[in-house]
Amino acid sequence: MTTFYVYIMTNKHHTTLYVGVTNNLIRRAYEHKEKINKGFTSKYNLTKLIYFEDTTDVYQAICREKQLKNWHRQWKINLIKNTNPNFYDLASDWY
Repeated sequence: MTTFYVYIMTNKHHTTLYVGVTNNLIRRAYEHKEKINKGFTSKYNLTKLIYFEDTTDVYQAICREKQLKNWHRQWKINLIKNTNPNFYDLASDWY
């Protein structure tokens, strides 16, 4: 059974947030950290994984990603602070 992840990345000063979805969170976090894919996250140096949730339903994951992308910034921050109040990089010791 495949697991899908909705996740939030940020930069060192937490000024920019990025919401994404993937079926391999370890690989995807690595790609963000190493700036393998040129785009929004590499441009704004979004290398810290600060939030994620998982599901086995790809449609639920995509819907949740869209929902979070439409949220106000403060709502996202409140969500993150519920599980990661210090914005610790959850992937800091994965590599």
